[in-house]
Amino acid sequence: MALVEEEAAPAADAADPDPIAGSSDNEITVEEASFVHTEPPQDGTAPPVATSDMEVLHDKVKKQCTTEHGFKDHYINSRILGKNSIQLNWFLEKTLFYEVELIGFDDVNEGKARSDMTVEERIAAADRRKIEGNEYFKEKKLEEAMQQYEMAIAYMGDDFMFQLFGKYRDMALAVKNPCHLNMAACLIKLRRFNEAIAQCSIVLSEDESNVKALFRRGKAKSELGQTESAREDFLKAKKYSPEDKEILRELRLLAEHDKALYQKQKELYKGLFGPRPEVKPKKENYLILIWQWLLSLISYLVKLFKRKHE
Repeated sequence: MALVEEEAAPAADAADPDPIAGSSDNEITVEEASFVHTEPPQDGTAPPVATSDMEVLHDKVKKQCTTEHGFKDHYINSRILGKNSIQLNWFLEKTLFYEVELIGFDDVNEGKARSDMTVEERIAAADRRKIEGNEYFKEKKLEEAMQQYEMAIAYMGDDFMFQLFGKYRDMALAVKNPCHLNMAACLIKLRRFNEAIAQCSIVLSEDESNVKALFRRGKAKSELGQTESAREDFLKAKKYSPEDKEILRELRLLAEHDKALYQKQKELYKGLFGPRPEVKPKKENYLILIWQWLLSLISYLVKLFKRKHE
């Protein structure tokens, strides 16, 4: 178990333990790492002690807080944290502690810290992570693959990309964008469609004509029932790759879906309002017809009589 404090406090000066000395009762060794429990310093430099009840957030994560004030300037901290901090069930005047259990770690072995690497070294390190992720993906180890892709992307954060221009930016995007696309492929298989859409959108913000990003975003939207938005992505992808069979297949599936939905709605409304009434022809009234014929005959005879006497 390791204790992680949300507000960092200056650590007390302590003498380095003797590396030759044997283990003692106050030493715990876990996965080749040791943590030594010592008495807290009395000069006020130690972090506050958590005194509240333990709140279990996860089977590996627990939370506590202090009963002492953690902030002195309430106005400034309330502006930093915002009014929503009250809704998160935490207090401006409390120090939060999270107890996190380490379940594993991956040794980077890159030789240098990222800040000491040149542009070429960072891109090469990211590319190695991407290749390792691809191997995990082939083995259908999706979670492990995504971890490698995330580590590759971490080498090329926003601050790093902001400084790149020309060929160096192209080199970085040639590694970064495939990592986002491969992340999207993993997320679609894991049915985490909203996250897949976000990964594809990152690529499209750099390259709006990327066919794979358009296709995979359309696929995720289609699975979420966002058919119109999915169709737009598929049609854009078709514009750049008109012969792609997968794109044509997805468009055909959407058309079939729309047709089936129309038929379903038609049957629903038919049962709701009942059958359409038949239009019956009106019965002819023969008496009215005879009377109209007699009036026309009398009118004709009157006109004929007047002509003879003129």
